[in-house]
Amino acid sequence: MFLLAFDHRGVFARTVFDTDGDPTPEQEVLMADAKHLIFEGGRRALELRDLPAGQVGVLVDELYGAQVARDAKADGLLVVMPVEAPDRELFDFAYGDEWRAHVEAFDPTFAKVLVRYNADGDAAGNAEQSARLAELSGWLRETGRKLLFELIVVPTEAQLATVEGDRLRFELELRPALIVRAIEELQVTGVEPDVWKLEGLDAPQDAAAAARVARTGPGRADVALTILGAGAPDDRVDHWLRIAASTEGFAGFAIGRSIWRGPVRAHLAGTLSREDAAQQIATSYLRFVDVFRAG
Repeated sequence: MFLLAFDHRGVFARTVFDTDGDPTPEQEVLMADAKHLIFEGGRRALELRDLPAGQVGVLVDELYGAQVARDAKADGLLVVMPVEAPDRELFDFAYGDEWRAHVEAFDPTFAKVLVRYNADGDAAGNAEQSARLAELSGWLRETGRKLLFELIVVPTEAQLATVEGDRLRFELELRPALIVRAIEELQVTGVEPDVWKLEGLDAPQDAAAAARVARTGPGRADVALTILGAGAPDDRVDHWLRIAASTEGFAGFAIGRSIWRGPVRAHLAGTLSREDAAQQIATSYLRFVDVFRAG
């Protein structure tokens, strides 16, 4: 499952358009057009390579990418759409109490959540968002829908202190076990994703441990895992993909900024044509597909 991810909202405005605060109406129009440009890159990839539709998809938001979601669904692609309100420390629903209606209106292949969860973090906050996530998970199962869960482990100050403030050491030494603990704790509260979207795992044993806990228990044998790109340099993303590809249970990736940020910014700056930007996006996307398949 190879997902071209561009469901970013606030992050999209900040990292592509360099906005400070809420975007203007004119910028929102440009953001919607930029999202469609990214989708055009995905379409171009399918023209260049015969990839099964059931393996190719987009992760796109309703706010700026509603038309992309409709077009992708009409093309027979996997469509993954976020349910979370953006830029929140604790998970909450976008569109408030109307979130179910929005899921029903677009009927994506997967509803998606991005959740910041640290097992050693704020216990009350973890419990609060776990209750909301269990509500979502239960409703999706009752209505025959699927859930893709993006887990982000933000280090606590105490955890960073143990690695002398070195974020890379945290990612290598502490984050893998925290990912496993988060999955276990969320499962206990009734959160049952069909797909876990995880931050990169640098060691084979860490990837295997995450896959094992994600698929342990009744009804979890077919749970899949994917890797996100986190905007990291290509060589590091390539390493994560090779580790994931060689680990049973991992089924692909959901990568965004590493693929499209450069071409989109160049097009907006007037230094790259729309066609060339779409071509670069397609080429970068297919390169990650090839890395995973080779792994």
